[in-house]
Amino acid sequence: MWVSAVRLLCCRKFVGLINSSRFYSLSAVAQLNPISSVSASEQGILSSHNADCHFHQSLELDRIKVVETLNNLRKQPHTALLFFCQLKQNGYCHDVYTYAAIIKILCFWRWGRKLDSMLLEIIRKDSCLGFDIMDLFDVLVEGYQGRGSNFLVQFSNALVKVYVCAGMFDEVIAILFQTKPHGFVPNILSCNFLMNRLVQCGKVEMAVAIYQQLKGHGFNANDYTYGILIKAHCKKGKFEEAFNVFQEMDDKRVTPNTFTYTAYIEGLCIDGKTDLGYRVLRAWRESNIPLDNFAFAIVIQGFCNEGKLKEAEDVLLDMENQGVLLDVYAYGALIRSHCKNGNVVKALALHDEMVSKGVKTNCIILSSILQSLCQLDLVFEAVNVFKKFRDNGIYLDEVCYNVVADALCKLGKVEEALKLLNEMKSKNMFPDVINYTTLIHGCCLQGKIEDALNLFEEMKEKGHKPDIITYSILAGGLARKGLAKEAVSLLNYIEVEGLKPNDVMHNMIIEGLCIAGKVKKAEEFLNSMKEKCLDNLEEKFLENYIALVNGYCEACLIKKAFDLLYRLAKKGFPLKKATCTKLLGNLCKQGDMRSAQLLFEIMLKRRLTPDLITYTMMMNGYCKTNCLSKAWDLFNDMKNRGIKPDIITYTVLVDGHTKMNLKSHSRPHLIQTKDKMMDASALWSEMEDNGIQPDVVCYTVLLDHYCKTNSIDDAVRIFDEMIERGLEPDTMTYTALLCGYCRRGNVGKAITLVNEMSSRGIQPSSLTMSTLHHCILKAKRAQCR
Repeated sequence: MWVSAVRLLCCRKFVGLINSSRFYSLSAVAQLNPISSVSASEQGILSSHNADCHFHQSLELDRIKVVETLNNLRKQPHTALLFFCQLKQNGYCHDVYTYAAIIKILCFWRWGRKLDSMLLEIIRKDSCLGFDIMDLFDVLVEGYQGRGSNFLVQFSNALVKVYVCAGMFDEVIAILFQTKPHGFVPNILSCNFLMNRLVQCGKVEMAVAIYQQLKGHGFNANDYTYGILIKAHCKKGKFEEAFNVFQEMDDKRVTPNTFTYTAYIEGLCIDGKTDLGYRVLRAWRESNIPLDNFAFAIVIQGFCNEGKLKEAEDVLLDMENQGVLLDVYAYGALIRSHCKNGNVVKALALHDEMVSKGVKTNCIILSSILQSLCQLDLVFEAVNVFKKFRDNGIYLDEVCYNVVADALCKLGKVEEALKLLNEMKSKNMFPDVINYTTLIHGCCLQGKIEDALNLFEEMKEKGHKPDIITYSILAGGLARKGLAKEAVSLLNYIEVEGLKPNDVMHNMIIEGLCIAGKVKKAEEFLNSMKEKCLDNLEEKFLENYIALVNGYCEACLIKKAFDLLYRLAKKGFPLKKATCTKLLGNLCKQGDMRSAQLLFEIMLKRRLTPDLITYTMMMNGYCKTNCLSKAWDLFNDMKNRGIKPDIITYTVLVDGHTKMNLKSHSRPHLIQTKDKMMDASALWSEMEDNGIQPDVVCYTVLLDHYCKTNSIDDAVRIFDEMIERGLEPDTMTYTALLCGYCRRGNVGKAITLVNEMSSRGIQPSSLTMSTLHHCILKAKRAQCR
């Protein structure tokens, strides 16, 4: 139904557009009719039937009449352009002369964008039009010799820009030099634009060759041309040639400007020689050569690209000390680099410093901060930072809104994310396909498929064409609701729309059906795909099998997931590390360490090198199944491979050791393995020696061990040490210490501890309160005896 509705809506809009176009073209068409004596007022009420008759007459017109009409409309550019376009829509084949006529009008009125669009159409369809750009140039030159130079310059500038923006460098170079016989030398701005874009695209040799050719045609370079030439030489590492450009400028009596000097410094930085670039900058500054804050910003960006953030910060400080105006580019490079490295705290501090010094922030910096917070799973903090920026009146663009909408969707706050969409509209912002797709994804994750479909229809009504990502997310959302038929229908629909379903879309349906508990439907869907394929080879459906493994994991069918992955591995098919890691985690969680070890070994053989997370999951699994020696072997293997353990790894081993020690009191035969491994205290010392500070969880594990081994004084010492280090004990920490006091029968301290929890704003859990009540009841019974 929703597909039909969208189609109907689109048809209505199309019909409306045609009708309105007809109305506006009447006056232009009337000029083509030699027998028409209708007044201007009468033309305004002509029927659509008469308009159609005029159009049929216009199809039979010769080129002379069309050109004459366009020339008569030169003072009415809107009508002229509409007339030209409608003739084309109604089947008239424009030739080089009619195109030349409309281009003259566009140039005369300086309609740059319309001219660009017209020229782009010509260069893309010249084989179908019956003429090429040089034919058009010849027609335009006719009658303008000596008096149309400004017009031709405007035309050539637009032509160069269009060719360059389309990446057609060979064609534009050929055009530039074919116009020489007409005595026409390209405008310097066009040449600079071409050369600069060639350098940006890495076509450095071509840029230098063009410069040499242009010099031979009487081209007089300016300071910006030389700056581009310097940048080109630097990009190829030819710094001596770059420096020689300054000598050429001196010979030509062209004074280098800030751009020229900065281009040399930028070239050094791009080539990874930022240290040298900074030395050159300081030397030139001491020689009173004009260098502004942009040169410093380039050096800062260079150091950031090389990962030398300390040096970049020193340059920022140097700018301030020398009285150079600090700007958003210098700060922005540093802030984005800290965000990229995951140091969002430093990024926020720099941002606050920048704003406090009167430097206005921008959307690029803010989106980097928000994205960094989300990548670190600090989603809640990202939403709060966004609200802070917004409430302070800072402009936030569609990218910032999209990042936060995605964050809200991950938090399950789809309603708030939808409010952001309305907020964007109220601020005259135009949500695009990415914005809508993000919200559709959020609705699908929350099972709100009807809201997702409404957003989909709204997106199409706004003129945005859904892409394969949008359709894939929608198909996955339908599958998550168990709507297998609807998901398959969507596949058929997008093929009608001219898109081809890909593996991503198929995989989202497979995994979505498994999440909905429709595992059999997912298997049937995969089998139906295989049946439709002529060469039913398993390797063609490898991606889909991997998706089914993920789906089995989502449906908690871990045994089926392992069996399928193991079968694929035995057949030699390539495996995905993410899928293996996901399955490994589930196997360890279930305590199936035999299968987990087998999968771990497969990963090693396939060079899917296990990372810190993989090793930690395996160690945790072995610790929980009382195989501490195997966990310890993995710990040593990990370190031998150069993988550094983190706080979670150490916490897992400390927890495993402490629990093993508890069991050793009742099972003495376990003590014999202890000499092969560190004890908990040795692990604790190694952790601190490696500069890894224990967190609340790690402290709680050790504190719980002391409490359970009746070492309450050590437990209190650990508790106090944690607070001294600025860590805030949580409910689990308090409950562990409370249990220790209760084991010792110290009811008074247990009650004091609960009161302390409340005063710190920590809500006691049901376990905490039941432990306390049991302790009080036990104490009362002891008194009664």
